[in-house]
Amino acid sequence: MPVVVAEPSAAIAGGPFTRLRGRLSDMNMSRYVVLIAFVLIFVFFAITQRDHGFLTSTNLVNIGRFAAPIAVMAVGMTFALAAAEIDLSLIANVGLSSLVAAKAVESTGLLIAALSALAVGAGIGLVNGLLSVKLRIPSFLVTLGMTGIIGGVARNVNDLKSLPISDENFQTVFGGKIGPVSSLLVWCAVVLALGWVTFSALRFGRHVLSVGANRPAAKMVGIRTDRVRIGVLVICGVAAAFAGVMLAARSGVGKHDIIADNELLSVIAAVVIGGTNMFGGRASVAGAVVGAITMSMLTNGLTLAGLSVNNQMIARGLIIVGAVAISSREKKEA
Repeated sequence: MPVVVAEPSAAIAGGPFTRLRGRLSDMNMSRYVVLIAFVLIFVFFAITQRDHGFLTSTNLVNIGRFAAPIAVMAVGMTFALAAAEIDLSLIANVGLSSLVAAKAVESTGLLIAALSALAVGAGIGLVNGLLSVKLRIPSFLVTLGMTGIIGGVARNVNDLKSLPISDENFQTVFGGKIGPVSSLLVWCAVVLALGWVTFSALRFGRHVLSVGANRPAAKMVGIRTDRVRIGVLVICGVAAAFAGVMLAARSGVGKHDIIADNELLSVIAAVVIGGTNMFGGRASVAGAVVGAITMSMLTNGLTLAGLSVNNQMIARGLIIVGAVAISSREKKEA
């Protein structure tokens, strides 16, 4: 008599664990990485650093204030990565722009000073874009070289000396408080809104994603891919310049090293854990801002725990590696 092997029932084959596994495999993990990281880091330091003041209102506000310039740069970097480009000259741009603002504000006032710094940032982004597009050099290499050039210029502007800013209005508008609210957080919200509107409602935002996802296909349907690639690097340069203005106003000085070089890791980490694919085609401006807050919170908590800057760099590097691994997997599965 032949042996009959029973097929697993539909109830078993499509049971809750199977369905859950299927949903998890189909889930776009990059959309949730930043929220998971934010919650885990906050809970961890809320427990371990409670006695060191992590949960005090002053410390939490400081986390937001220190995250704001990083968040502004992260929004700019989101545009670059979404188009499959990158700008490694951000930190040097910030230093030079802070010096330009500090020099200009004493003679022209806060508005012209800020606009002058933004013009410098836009010029740097334009040079980066033209060199990359016209000479067909990857933006990674172009901006790596420009980092040295911009850094050298910034060091020569005032012979490595800081430029003090005595204009109180400049410091208040761009780095102080507007009523009870920090102006840094207000400007961060403005930049977030501009980035979100661009990607969600403007044609340029859709073109950026198309170019990042498939440049040849985007070119075939009539998108001016070269303009888009140059445009995202200009945006990145302007964002870095505005971060320089914010930092100069917050600290009351302009200087070439107003922000540490290793903060470039924080910017990139904020963008990639925020849901932007490092290989292009997907962007999340809100995720980048939350990612910046997460990185600021991580730095704050590790500092309260007594960890050195070296160990903090290791932590940022590990976060970037993990986020890029997720982006790489999703790129292959797409």
